[in-house]
Amino acid sequence: MIYRHIDKVQAQATFSDCTKYRYRLDISLKVATDSDTKIVCAVMQNPSVANSKIADKSVQFLEKLVFTKGIPQFSGVRKLIVVNQFAFVQINDFSGQDEYIGPENNLHIGRAISESDIILVAWGSSNAYEARKSKINAMLKAQSGKSFLQGKSHPSRAGYVDYVSGYSI
Repeated sequence: MIYRHIDKVQAQATFSDCTKYRYRLDISLKVATDSDTKIVCAVMQNPSVANSKIADKSVQFLEKLVFTKGIPQFSGVRKLIVVNQFAFVQINDFSGQDEYIGPENNLHIGRAISESDIILVAWGSSNAYEARKSKINAMLKAQSGKSFLQGKSHPSRAGYVDYVSGYSI
């Protein structure tokens, strides 16, 4: 199934030169108001097909969650940055191997979380990749003054009601 970005946004994808790794996906409101000043960074597991032209189920869920559902934690957001624990683009049978992290991924994750006001850990309630999770949590701990949220399940299997809660690092 093809998923489209929602109408009110525009997207820009950053890939490696070989296009095997998607490092970040920047999704911005086409028309932001003066009160739309916040940036959300969503940290997910690994990218699938989403790019500047098309979304995937998880990205479209996050776009709606952040920009259209009126969730109080996302009030005033003008931009969503999606990064992943593993940057390797894979649709089926993902396994979190070290070579799937991507040579520049930590750099992009670090930049995205430092640019953001709100960090949404959206890899789901269970994360089997403990070493990678610890690395990401160390990056998050280095941030101060940010709001940390967690999605209760992976966005591709989520519902909007009570999706977010506080995240403890």
